[in-house]
Amino acid sequence: MEALIADIAAGDRAAVGALYEQTKTAVYGFALSILKNTADAEDVLQDTYVRVWSAAGGYRPMGKPMAWILTIARNLATSVLRDRSKTTDIPEEDWLASPAAEGPFEATEQRMVLNAAMYALSDEERQIVMLHAVTGLKHVEIARLLSLPLPTVLSKYSRAKKKLQNMLKEENGIAD
Repeated sequence: MEALIADIAAGDRAAVGALYEQTKTAVYGFALSILKNTADAEDVLQDTYVRVWSAAGGYRPMGKPMAWILTIARNLATSVLRDRSKTTDIPEEDWLASPAAEGPFEATEQRMVLNAAMYALSDEERQIVMLHAVTGLKHVEIARLLSLPLPTVLSKYSRAKKKLQNMLKEENGIAD
C-alpha cells in the first residue's frame, strides 16, 4: 500500500483505483460503523480517496498505511456527524446490499456475526470489532486510531466478542 500511496503522490491515477480496490471494504465498513447511515458512509468512502489523492504527498511511510487511510475516513465521518447529526439505524436489506457485505463477508456465518454486531454492540464495540475483523488492525493500532487506552480496547473487544458468542449460541439453540 505504501508503494501505491507513493505512486498517488506522483500523480498516478491508476494507483488510486488500485488502492481503492484493496481498501474499500474496510473503509466503507469503518465509516458505516461510525455513521450507521449507508448514504453517508458511501460519501465518506468516496471523500476518503479524494483526500488520499490530495494528501498523498504529505504521507510519511511508517509501515501503517491502512491506519493513515482509516484516520482520514474517521475524521470525515466525524465531520459528517457534526454537520448533519445523522445516526439512523441501517435497514437490514441496505446492510446486506452494501459493499461491506462483499469481500471478506461472503461466508454466511461471517455475515451473521457482522449483522449481529451492527445491532447488538455499542458504537465503540462495533468500531473495534469492525477494525479488527475487517482491516486486521492490531488492538494497539485500534487504540491509537480511536484515541482510547489499550486496556479499554481490549476489554471492549472481549466484551463484544462474548456478546456475539452468546447471541450466536442463543440463535442456534446451544445451551452452556
